[in-house]
Amino acid sequence: MFAVIQTGGKQYKVQVGDVLEVEKLEKQVGEKVEFDVLLTSNEGKVVCGTPVVDKVVCVAEVVEQGKGKKIVVYKYKAKKNVRSKQGHRQPYTKVKILEIK
Repeated sequence: MFAVIQTGGKQYKVQVGDVLEVEKLEKQVGEKVEFDVLLTSNEGKVVCGTPVVDKVVCVAEVVEQGKGKKIVVYKYKAKKNVRSKQGHRQPYTKVKILEIK
C-alpha cells in the first residue's frame, strides 16, 4: 500500500515505514503529524481524490528537526568590481510514516 501526500508545496510517494525530509514543520520531535492524501493504492485498487481522498489520512511522527547542507550563492557583475557571497542552509523536518488509514 502506498499513498501520495502533499506538504510544503511538494508531493511525496510514501509507504508505511518510510523516513523522508520535508519542508520545515512547526512541530517538536516525537509529535504526530497528519498529511492529506491525494492518491492511494491498496492491492492494485487506486483511489484518486479531488483534490484529496475523503476519510484517508497519513499519520507520521517527527524524528528530527535540522538544516541541510550549506550552499554558496555567489553573484557578481563583470567589469564592475561588484561581488557578493552568501551562504544558505535550508531547514527541514525529518518524518517517519507510521500509518495510512
